[in-house]
Amino acid sequence: MNVTCGKDFISILVDEEYFKYYNVGVEAVHLINASCRAHREEISGSAYFTVHTPMDQYTACGGKPLEKNITHIVYSLTLMSDAPVYGNIVRDPVVQIEYKCIYPYIRRVSLSFPIISFSSERMFKVDEVDAKVEMSLFKDHTYIEAFTSPPTIKLGDQIYVQIQVTEPEDFFHLRVNECWASQTPQANDKSGFSHTLLANGCANDKTISFGNGTAHPAGRNGEGSTVRYSFDMFRFINEPHSFYLHCTVHLCTPEDGQSCIPKCKTISKREVVVEEQAQGLLSYGPIRRELPVTPKINLLTLVLPLGVIWTLGIFFLILISIAKAAIRRHMTNT
Repeated sequence: MNVTCGKDFISILVDEEYFKYYNVGVEAVHLINASCRAHREEISGSAYFTVHTPMDQYTACGGKPLEKNITHIVYSLTLMSDAPVYGNIVRDPVVQIEYKCIYPYIRRVSLSFPIISFSSERMFKVDEVDAKVEMSLFKDHTYIEAFTSPPTIKLGDQIYVQIQVTEPEDFFHLRVNECWASQTPQANDKSGFSHTLLANGCANDKTISFGNGTAHPAGRNGEGSTVRYSFDMFRFINEPHSFYLHCTVHLCTPEDGQSCIPKCKTISKREVVVEEQAQGLLSYGPIRRELPVTPKINLLTLVLPLGVIWTLGIFFLILISIAKAAIRRHMTNT
């Protein structure tokens, strides 16, 4: 027996000799829905009974309800025979073969053209499940267009940060514990200045805002698989003015519930107890400051007025000289 688990079909191939043993012909072999029948096929000189089931006919042919967990999805079908009837009695058993196809729940898809993004990502392993978390910066509050290279941002403009569990989707909840900016790409390097943005999952910078700015903002800390927050662009007082963003995060299972959400309005903030394997550090950068545009001096704007002034001055001197000469001639004649 051979089962093929295709991208959009499931097929089974069973040696004809198996059914001959039970005195079953191909006309009596089918799936639970008798309209999905087997046919005989010869391969390399051997005869087989085979059934080919497209995915879009899985339920109609009697496929069992899908079995799912956080990593896989299981399809189950049953190949069976009609009971051979002798008069009004049945002596031979019905042949039944249950077969399954197990597909990974996480699929990788691609486009025909590349999308290049500038981001930071980290793989976690939680209870034997691989999870990927990614941090990106976006150009505005819609969180549609991510920066594709190290961003350059004006002082006073907002920086839009998204941290998201990309695999598996919509299972783990994500909590961002600490975020800080440093002048060096190494998160624990103390040689330069640093600035704390988030502490214990709560805002430590007055410009921090969670969500995406809508009336019912998505992306709040600990409430789903995506965390979004923004803050005003700044620079350090000394060079280098560019900085790197670092965030520590951990993954919560659905059973953690409300304990994954930071208690930011209380005096004492209770830490979530998580396994070490569910925690990690993401870094992003550099984030550069956009320098103000220095106005260019057009030499013509300086030379032209000076030229006009000199021309007018010479013109007036000539007029004065002519006037004085005329006065002298007049006095001589009189």
